Amino acid sequence: MSDDQSRFIRPKDLDNAQRTTWTAQLIWRLEAFAWDWLFWTPMSLMPVTWASNTIAAILKAAGPFTSQHRTMIRNLRMAFPKWTRQQADEVARGAWETLGRTAGEMPHLARMKPYAPNSQVEVIGAERLDAIRESGKPAVLIGGHFANWEVMASSICNRPLDAQITYRSANNPYIDLRIAKARHAYGINVLTPKGAGTRELMRALGRGQPIALMNDQKFNQGIAVPFFGYDAMTAPGPTRLAMKFGAPLVPISCLRTAPGRYRVTVHEPFMPDTDPDEDKAIYNTVLRINQWVEARIREAPEQWFWMHNRWPKEAWVKAGVLED
Repeated sequence: MSDDQSRFIRPKDLDNAQRTTWTAQLIWRLEAFAWDWLFWTPMSLMPVTWASNTIAAILKAAGPFTSQHRTMIRNLRMAFPKWTRQQADEVARGAWETLGRTAGEMPHLARMKPYAPNSQVEVIGAERLDAIRESGKPAVLIGGHFANWEVMASSICNRPLDAQITYRSANNPYIDLRIAKARHAYGINVLTPKGAGTRELMRALGRGQPIALMNDQKFNQGIAVPFFGYDAMTAPGPTRLAMKFGAPLVPISCLRTAPGRYRVTVHEPFMPDTDPDEDKAIYNTVLRINQWVEARIREAPEQWFWMHNRWPKEAWVKAGVLED
């Protein structure tokens, strides 16, 4: 096994379930070929601003014709009920642009060193990462899909902070390995798949190592906690891990300030709620996290990932946006 392969953990059930036919293998390889020659190589040969602008323009033009755009409009109208359909559509197009910039800039992240002189990435509160490293104690870093979330991970690991980062595996194992290699190139040494890596995360915390997770996406096995005024299934895992190991929760956000330029903020750490009723303590802590995520979204709504079904259909019905 190569060094690159040994440095990230891919859920074996995903490979076992999909490694079934030669047709699947052929499709994977064709997708990987397209990834290499239609996306990665052309973007890596461009200056980062050109690459960012190119994919942003493509997705901003094509995105509104997809079913995900309708999902975005519903989500935005529900989260911001005073907005007109036109306002929601404008922000939705901005979200497509944001996603395009994240993709276009990915081949350049290894060269976008957060702490280098004249870096394109400004990090506020980096001393909080230093404090975690110097303490030798566990910490649970939490973030969301703000602006370019890859930049947040780079800012953590290039401090350097030996954090174990969770990620969602790509269905195509060849592309998954390519993405893992790219992440290793800009400083992420250990990648743990969501769902399949809980044991690895607990081992890391037990060693006094920090872990980093996203906590803003729908999790069907989670708990219903208000988000923009409507219950949303939210993962309690980061909170449970912080409670189990007596670790602080450390929120991290990212804001795009210009094409290829970012401001990453490491916010004030906080401890989980201490209500003697464990279920209440978990609920109160997850609610606090949701409120923090909501506040960051309000600061730059076009820089959040609105494309997914964050709320159940019942919330759309309750908000009266199902026909949008």
